[in-house]
Amino acid sequence: MIIEIQETPDTNVVNFFPPIPLLRQGTAEFIDAKSIRKSPLAEHIFDLGGIVSLFITTEMVSVTKEENASWEELKPMIMAEIMDYISTGEDVVTSSSSDEANIIGQITSLLNARIRPAVKKDGGDIKFINFENGIVSVEMQGACKGCPYAMRTLKDGVERILKTYIPEIKEVRNLDETNN
Repeated sequence: MIIEIQETPDTNVVNFFPPIPLLRQGTAEFIDAKSIRKSPLAEHIFDLGGIVSLFITTEMVSVTKEENASWEELKPMIMAEIMDYISTGEDVVTSSSSDEANIIGQITSLLNARIRPAVKKDGGDIKFINFENGIVSVEMQGACKGCPYAMRTLKDGVERILKTYIPEIKEVRNLDETNN
């Protein structure tokens, strides 16, 4: 079984892509002892030590480590935990909650893991502002603020990705749009 690994611009975040989906749909974020109780896989990875958070989608596990932890040590152990878990055939998340706080956590995790690295490559950034009534408000920053292609990035990239993973999202708006 091959698990692909993707480094990110943030040296404390690495994405792992297992060969089969880990979730049937949506996303799951694990950032503390209470949240990891919902996932045996998250518990096992946190037990390795040096882990700050996990963000799991149907296709990837994004792991954030502590600053002083070593990827050389963690990567093989995380891959082993993912492979062991896949072999059990059990669900990754034992109970799910779709309350607003969970959705906001999913939004910020997706922004940090999938969207911000791409936006930063173009000299910009994106900041989560709010989630209300299915509408995500963000602020495009740096080179992306005022860029003529920012709206295309927002609609064709950010909105598409967020809607794919979080069905509760209806639209993504830039802060400038939400103030009009």
